[in-house]
Amino acid sequence: MNTTINFKNINNLAIPATIAGIAEPLLSITDTAIVGNIPVDGLESLAAAGIVGSFLSMLIWILGQTRSAISAIISQYLGAGRLEEVKTLPAQAIFLNIGLSILILLSTIFIVEEIFQLLNASGKILEYCISYYSIRVWGFPLTLFAFAVMGIFRGLQNTYWPMVIAIVGAVLNVILDFILVYGIEGLVNPLYLDGAAYASVIAQAVMALMAFILLVTKTNISLKLRFPVHPELGRLIGMSLNLFVRAIALNTALILAVREATALGDKYIGAHTIAINIWLFSAFFIDGYGAAGNIMGGKLLGARDYNGLWRLAKKIVQYGLIVSLILMIIGFVFYYPVGSLFSKETIVLNTFYSIFFIIILGLPINTIAFVLDGLFKGLGEMKYLRNTLLVATFLGFVPTLFLGIYLGWGLMGIWIAFTVWMIIRGGALVWKFRRKFRPLLASPNPSQGGEY
Repeated sequence: MNTTINFKNINNLAIPATIAGIAEPLLSITDTAIVGNIPVDGLESLAAAGIVGSFLSMLIWILGQTRSAISAIISQYLGAGRLEEVKTLPAQAIFLNIGLSILILLSTIFIVEEIFQLLNASGKILEYCISYYSIRVWGFPLTLFAFAVMGIFRGLQNTYWPMVIAIVGAVLNVILDFILVYGIEGLVNPLYLDGAAYASVIAQAVMALMAFILLVTKTNISLKLRFPVHPELGRLIGMSLNLFVRAIALNTALILAVREATALGDKYIGAHTIAINIWLFSAFFIDGYGAAGNIMGGKLLGARDYNGLWRLAKKIVQYGLIVSLILMIIGFVFYYPVGSLFSKETIVLNTFYSIFFIIILGLPINTIAFVLDGLFKGLGEMKYLRNTLLVATFLGFVPTLFLGIYLGWGLMGIWIAFTVWMIIRGGALVWKFRRKFRPLLASPNPSQGGEY
C-alpha cells in the first residue's frame, strides 16, 4: 500500500477502521437500547446488561491486546520489506490467546455470583446478571479470535475486510435482538434479557467464521500451527503483557465507575450504563484515525521514515478533532432524543441528562488520547502506554473519583474523574511523541509540506 501521507490514503484506512471499530460498542449499545425498553423489569434488565457488559469488556480488552501487538509487528516487517519472515507468527499468537481465553472463561463461570456481588449487584439485578453472563460469556473466545484476525489484516494495511466482518456482525445482532428479546407473535416467544445475550453470541460466532474464511482466502497467512517457536513471539508476548497491564489499569477505572454508580442506586447505574455506552461508541468512532496511525505508523517506522511519521501524527490528530467537533454538535442538538433511545424511565433519563454535557465537552480531549494511543501501538511503544495508563488511573482517576464520593458529587463526580483521566493520558502521549521523534526529523523537504 502507498504510504503517502495525505487525506485520501489516511481516510482509506480510517473510515473502514471506524466502521469496524464501532462493532463491539454498537453490539453493546443495541443491547442497552433494546433491553432498556423491555416491558418486564426494564430498569433491572438495563442495570444487569450494564454491569455484565462492563465486566465482559474488561476481559475482551485485556486479552484482545494481542491484536495490536500482531498488527504492530506485521506492519513493521512489511515496511522493512521482510514480511515473509513473520508468516508463522500469527498462528502461534492466536493459539496462545484462545487457549488463555478458554482458561479464563472456565475459571469465571464457577464464581460468577461472587464477581457480580463484588460489583454491588444484588437481588433481582444479581439474578439477571448471572443469567445474562452465563450465555454471553461463550462469545468471548469467538470475539478474541475475530479481533486477532482483524489485527493481521491491519498489519497488512487492510481495513476493508475487518469492516465487512463488523457490519455483518452488527446488523445480524440488531435483527436477532428484536426477534429474540421481543419475540414474534405465534413464532418466537420473547426471551427478554436472555434473548439479547443469545443474539450477541450468534453474531460473534458469525463474525469469527467470516474472519477465518477471509483470512484463508484473501491472504497468504496460514493458521496452521508450525514450530519452532517464532523468534518474535517473545516480543509479541512482551508487548501483549504490557498492554495486558495497561488494560487492567484501564478497566480498573471502568469497573470502579460501575461499582460506585451501582452503589448510588438503580437510577444511577441505569444512567451510567447509557452514558458509558455513548462514551465508548464515540471513542471507537474517533479511534478510526488511531487505527490509521497504528497501521501506517508501524510501516513508516519499519521504513525509518521519521518525517512521514511526524506528518502522519499531525494529520490524524487534525482529522480526529474535526470528527469530534461534528460529534459534539450532534450531541448538543440531539441532547434529549439520544437518552430516550435507551430508556423510557424518566428518573433514569433525568439522571443521565445531568451529566451528558461532560461527555460531549470531553470529546476533543478524548480524540487526542485515542488517536495517539493507536499511533503508539503501531510504533510498538507498549511499555510507555502501560506506564501512562497506570499514572492516569491511580494518580488521576482514582483520587478524583474518591474525592467526588467524599464531597457527595454523585454521578457527576464519576464523570469528572473520567475527564481528568483522559487529560493525563492525552497530555503524556503528546509530550512523549514530540520528545522522541522531533529530534529524528531530517531537514524539511518543501515538496513534503514545509515545516514540521
